[in-house]
Amino acid sequence: MRERSDLILADLIATRAERQPDLDVLTFECWSLPQSRTDEVRTYADLLRNANRIAAALIAHGLAPGERFALMMRNHPEFVETMIAASISACVFVPIDPRTRGEKLAYMLRQSGCKGAICADYCLGFIADVRAALPDLKWVIALETGEAAESPSSNHAESMRELLSKPTATVDVRLQAPNDPLQIIYTSGTTGDPKGVVFPNARFGLFGMLGGLLGYRPDDRPYTGLSLTHGNAQAVTLGPSLNMGLRAVFSRRFTKSRLWDICRRYGCTTFSMLGGMATAVYSEPPRADDADNPVRMVIDAGMPAPLFDAFERRFGVRVFEWYGAVEGGLAFKPIGEGPVGSFGKPAPGLEMKIVDEQGNECPPEVIGEIVSRPATGESASVEYFKNDEASRAKTAGGWLRSGDMGHRDADGWFFFDYRKGGGIRHNGDFINAGFVEKAIAEHPAVSDVFVYGIPAASGAPGEKDVVAAIVPEPGKEFSPASVFQWCRAHLESNFVPSYLQVVDEIPKTASEKPQERFLIDRFQPGGSGVYAESDVTARGAA
Repeated sequence: MRERSDLILADLIATRAERQPDLDVLTFECWSLPQSRTDEVRTYADLLRNANRIAAALIAHGLAPGERFALMMRNHPEFVETMIAASISACVFVPIDPRTRGEKLAYMLRQSGCKGAICADYCLGFIADVRAALPDLKWVIALETGEAAESPSSNHAESMRELLSKPTATVDVRLQAPNDPLQIIYTSGTTGDPKGVVFPNARFGLFGMLGGLLGYRPDDRPYTGLSLTHGNAQAVTLGPSLNMGLRAVFSRRFTKSRLWDICRRYGCTTFSMLGGMATAVYSEPPRADDADNPVRMVIDAGMPAPLFDAFERRFGVRVFEWYGAVEGGLAFKPIGEGPVGSFGKPAPGLEMKIVDEQGNECPPEVIGEIVSRPATGESASVEYFKNDEASRAKTAGGWLRSGDMGHRDADGWFFFDYRKGGGIRHNGDFINAGFVEKAIAEHPAVSDVFVYGIPAASGAPGEKDVVAAIVPEPGKEFSPASVFQWCRAHLESNFVPSYLQVVDEIPKTASEKPQERFLIDRFQPGGSGVYAESDVTARGAA
């Protein structure tokens, strides 16, 4: 009989259910939802019991080890239970952002070869719209949330509620080894079709061991509103919490206006953010109790350097900075170490460097691509599902090619500068979007802001005009002229945006990363919601 391993999710939960069956390890808070609902709490025993029921259903549907099914819902406890069920049954789940629809959804389901789908009822319509083009998709199980008008049966789906009400089943773990696949996570697809990164069980198991590197304490209570369909929520919150019994708290979605209230209500001592979230949180109107919260540490990937000190002071927290990607590559800047703006140094067991287009290592302060590989010198490895060509290109020369441009200083601290092919060069200067975003976020009528570049109207090669996409603060009078005046008062002239683009919301991925391409698609000089400083001044806009 195979010995249990904590690198296998099914084994980890079975072991913890024996040791601490009644520990309320996961809380899915419902307090912040529009309708008052009861929080959903799961003990280790709950997770194991429900995961076995779901695993039995997967096997009953004929899924063989290694075959795939989609998992499409916001942060519900059934998401985690289905993850565990995949590990028990040796099936492979494909997490999909529940906002995905149309051809992108069809592509993911088709390319991964999903035989079925487990989704929330509010996703049923999206699946129904593409199901005719997916003959291999044989079944759908839907979680009833009360957020959809139609029932699962009306969409030819089975009921998750009925499935979980069945007598407890005990399924023998079919997984053979930690390197057997657990999930396929798709990239955002910003430069082409999304690519599916194959994650073995061992990769999630390593997420569980990140707690020590992240500085978690046994009495910490982590929180996240990031989607479990994304690697960040799995790596920073779910994995360490399941491994260490940290009693994590999850929200259905990230809500910046209620972030601190949630942390106070549940006694959360740490939470996870990505760079764009920091600007959104900081743009909230200052409150007298901003620093009156139980949070001691914010684990952030991409805190804008101009915001770093101000964020720590205002909210009374310390920021632990880190860097990573779904394909791999990992670095940390522990609290109080290294220069502000750095994402740290490579994690133990990893080698990282900055290279030019020929693959030569760049000297300190010179920008190049961030690449990494095991410190042993063996080649980096990435498996894109059914895409050997992309897998080889990603690890050309034995190094993982991140596609991120950065530099290092003389002391070996690494810095992110921009995504390959990106960056904003305006009138000969490289524009640090973080400085612009911080200044605009402090305007009292701004709720959220994201700064990006578009090809310069001058036509100068490599030059870009600066656009600030702005979400106005609800209930406050918004004046484009006042924002331009604010920028003139708080920024050097070359950093003042060329345009303001006023939007209802900034489109973001499941990991709260702004989706620049959608803003570019909507952008039209002189169009609705787009303001140039000269035009605002000429019109005398208030």
